[in-house]
Amino acid sequence: MSGDFYLTHEGHEKLRKELEHLKTVKRRELSKAIGEARAHGDISENAEYDAAKTAQGLNEKRIAELEEKLSRAKILDDTDMPKDEVLIGATVTLRDLDTKQEVQYMLVSEEEADLAKGKISVTSPVGKALIGHKVGKLVEIEVPAGVFTYKILKIERK
Repeated sequence: MSGDFYLTHEGHEKLRKELEHLKTVKRRELSKAIGEARAHGDISENAEYDAAKTAQGLNEKRIAELEEKLSRAKILDDTDMPKDEVLIGATVTLRDLDTKQEVQYMLVSEEEADLAKGKISVTSPVGKALIGHKVGKLVEIEVPAGVFTYKILKIERK
């Protein structure tokens, strides 16, 4: 896992807060759970102890992942990016040419993707198809459900 990747300011802050929570609150909770499980006697056949140790290992693994990602992350500065082209950090308004419905997505890194909030990864089928295109362009997007054709109506940056 080498190389830089981009995060929005919001995405960087979200990962930083998660890391801080895992290193402080979660570590304390897991340490306490391990201590309580030890107090119940023989740890060789103690399911609570095993579960707490497993949870502790997963927490430490996630901490290491976040530290590594944050060390490589570049905060997206879109002041130098073209305003008329779909790139990471852009919010794109599209019209489905079959249903005539409009949808809006913000293109973000995989770490920030959250479809419920309208944030899609630049590595998703939709994200990949939109990257580099401009307003007015018709884009065919192949997804498991079939091929959809969208017209790019608007590109915005915060």
